[in-house]
Amino acid sequence: MKNLAKLIIKYRIVIVLLTFGLTVWLGYQIKDLKLDADIINSLPNNDSVAVTYKNIGNQFGGNSMGMIILKTDNIFKTSVLENIKQVTDTLQQTDGISTVTSLTNIIDIKKEDGGIDISNLVDPYDLPRTKSKLDSLRARVMSKDMYKGNIVSADGTSTIIMFTLNDGVDKQAVAKIVKEKVKSMHLPEKVYFGGMPMMMDDVAHLMKRDMSTLLPIALIVIMLILFLSFQSARGVILPLLSSAISIIWVLGIMQLLGFNLDLISSNIPIVLLAVGSAYTIHVINRVNEEKGKNRKKALVRALTYITVPVFLSGITTVFGFSSFIFGAYLTMIRNFGIFTSLGTLFAMIIALVFVPALVSLFSVYRRKNTKAKVKKRENTLMGKWFLMPFSRLIAKHPKYIFAGSLLLILVSVIGVFQIKTSVNMVNYFEKTNSTRITEDLMQQKFGGSLPVFVVFKGDMQSPEVLNTMMETEDYMKKYPYVKTTESVADLIKQMNNVMGEGSKIPNSKLKIQQLWFLLEGQDIMPQLVTKNLNEGIIQSRFGSADSKDMENFVTYMNKFITAHSTKDCQISLTGMPSVYVRLNNSLVRSQFTSLGLAILLVIFIVSLVLKSIRKGFYAAVPIIVTIIFLFGFMGYVGIALNVATVLVASIALGMGIDYSIHIITYYYNDFNETMNVERSIKNTMMVSGKAIIINVVSVAAGFLVLLFSHIVPIQDFGLLVALSMVGSGFAALTLLPVILIMDSRKYLKNTN
Repeated sequence: MKNLAKLIIKYRIVIVLLTFGLTVWLGYQIKDLKLDADIINSLPNNDSVAVTYKNIGNQFGGNSMGMIILKTDNIFKTSVLENIKQVTDTLQQTDGISTVTSLTNIIDIKKEDGGIDISNLVDPYDLPRTKSKLDSLRARVMSKDMYKGNIVSADGTSTIIMFTLNDGVDKQAVAKIVKEKVKSMHLPEKVYFGGMPMMMDDVAHLMKRDMSTLLPIALIVIMLILFLSFQSARGVILPLLSSAISIIWVLGIMQLLGFNLDLISSNIPIVLLAVGSAYTIHVINRVNEEKGKNRKKALVRALTYITVPVFLSGITTVFGFSSFIFGAYLTMIRNFGIFTSLGTLFAMIIALVFVPALVSLFSVYRRKNTKAKVKKRENTLMGKWFLMPFSRLIAKHPKYIFAGSLLLILVSVIGVFQIKTSVNMVNYFEKTNSTRITEDLMQQKFGGSLPVFVVFKGDMQSPEVLNTMMETEDYMKKYPYVKTTESVADLIKQMNNVMGEGSKIPNSKLKIQQLWFLLEGQDIMPQLVTKNLNEGIIQSRFGSADSKDMENFVTYMNKFITAHSTKDCQISLTGMPSVYVRLNNSLVRSQFTSLGLAILLVIFIVSLVLKSIRKGFYAAVPIIVTIIFLFGFMGYVGIALNVATVLVASIALGMGIDYSIHIITYYYNDFNETMNVERSIKNTMMVSGKAIIINVVSVAAGFLVLLFSHIVPIQDFGLLVALSMVGSGFAALTLLPVILIMDSRKYLKNTN
């Protein structure tokens, strides 16, 4: 370590120049980094649910459905119909949109001159203008399930214009264009935008706003805390500079490798701001402790000591984040693991190489009396009023602190069993957000917005297949959160009824083919059946955002599908409820897998470096206690496990283990010299304890800034990470010293 420190100081100019040069080059790459809020892209390409869902997009004109709601006192007015037509025409002319369905272009099947007439419900070139015609339209709409509650609300005050996007288009870009076009119309009706494309655009907008506002705020907060802690420009500039460099390097590499920022990876700058500053804080704190007449020798001494604990802290954090790579199911969580691991590695190297090189270039050391330095350290506000009394309390009453920790664990365990999961994107938005309001309106007026697709493989003109489709629709509508369904079987059934044969599927395939001929060329057909007529779908919408309701629905449907699928009629279920259930299950699996893997890796690495399995286990105990407390807190206050909060436990482990490592390293170094438990605890608290408190306060404050995010999971993420930092820091300063005291006293007793 001493030789490494000498090399860093010798080549300090080269190190500084190379670091700044690389930072400028990678920083230039960031300008092309894009945001991707599509949660479907997070499912692995070989996932069966994802594959089926994507096939819907390929074969039926798109699976991503957007919705525009117009709300007024009465939909059945000529002026309102004109506005509906204007929006419909505009959407049909927008690149990237495959189909549009609205009150002014939806088909209507009726009897005329002894035959069947299939035309638009409303003639777009001759809109009804008289009261009698408008009343007739209302009566027609309210008499058919195809329209009532599906295209027009039951109270006649709202109508929905639905559109699907072509497979492979930039959904966020199309959604943004749609919003701009509709808003530019300045319609008198209240306009609401809903559906997955609109939500993705809103999430991307909120992500950009958060990154542009919250990161600078977090930077200012951490800057203020560092200044109050170190009371020097160096103590502020160097931690933030090292964090900034690691952030720039990671984001630049993401762009070079072709990755986008998503809901999870957009938090990487905040995470690295905390991690990068943490390592530099410990380096600076140790450098300050080693000031002397010869600045080179003082810096070498500081680096010789601090390199091992900082390296160990960095490596364990890297392995903590790496657990996401191997333990996560979702690609967004894997990507987060990859780049936070890489960023943490960069932050550690910068703290141990670049920061000392910069310090050796610009620092001026003054001769100070060691005893006076120690006295000053003990007389500081933190030392006099907190660290000194705290160290005496721990040394005097270790058993009481240990018992209190056990009680906290027992209380927290009860809360763990109350944790719920939530993956629905609607829960990402605050209740006052316009997107959330739209989704609530969709549930109230139109039975929900989450698309559901039941896929049938077989002869779509077969009476048996069409009857199975009708039976499936009837079964679906018995579920509380499914109000409407639509399929080609519905159209055939309506046509048969108009012909006077009854509201049923004809028994003859020939008769079905005759009716089918009349449907050829209708815009709705490519949305319901494939060209070769070997596949068809039932389209529906699900009306609950609750994960449990979705899970129950998928189970409910799969039971029916298993019982009714045959060789000639293969049935499968997909859609957003199925996707969300898969995401939900993967969250739970990812949580246990990544966390378990992280704990094992951290204990192994700490044990290997410290050459003691016992010390490795000691280092992990405070973090495990913190994680149990964290899960208990989530259960008690109702914070759900989602795509953001699933990261917290492994982050707490990866970052919180640093505190344990610094305590253990300093304590055993001191204890091996003095063989005095109380003195070693006091010295550990005064040096490592001080750095830990500064680190905990700065990191926690930085993450608490995320409470001002407009994305709910990010708010929860910020709060939980802040709590985990406080909890792991507190445990490292209380429970861990207690364990070390009991271990050392037992050792002294055995040696004497």
